[in-house]
Amino acid sequence: MTSRTLWVASVVAILIALHFSLRPILEWRAGIDFLLIAVLVVAVRSRPGVAAVAGFAFGLVADALTPEAFGAGALGMTVVGFAASRLKGAFFADNVMLHAVFVFVGKVAFDLIVVLAERRIGGAALAVQLLAWTPLAALSTACVGIFVMSVVRPSRDRRRA
Repeated sequence: MTSRTLWVASVVAILIALHFSLRPILEWRAGIDFLLIAVLVVAVRSRPGVAAVAGFAFGLVADALTPEAFGAGALGMTVVGFAASRLKGAFFADNVMLHAVFVFVGKVAFDLIVVLAERRIGGAALAVQLLAWTPLAALSTACVGIFVMSVVRPSRDRRRA
């Protein structure tokens, strides 16, 4: 393993720890999804199959806390990880706004898949979730995702070497 791979692995481990330590303490309705950021970090560094497996594993870990909707998070993370890995060439450039859009769209897609797969809410509550809380959560996740993506992005000098 190279030092860069160890650095990215440690960032992913920190994101997982933050998801299970900081996120429950804050209890925001539109909280930061550190696990999704970790999946996106893995996705931009790996092939689609590896990203899908990582998304599935992270989703199962998240689903362990919600047994009434077990599998919804795994499905969402798997789809987002696979799609993000396939689209990484278009989005993972040295442009901060593209990183923000990448994380924002990933979070919206994840929430859409999870909310529809859980089938726990419907009607007006579903509309409020998808039109108000999901974009706010995606915005907060994108703000943190910009920072994380800038920390783990590959430098141009290392790609040439």
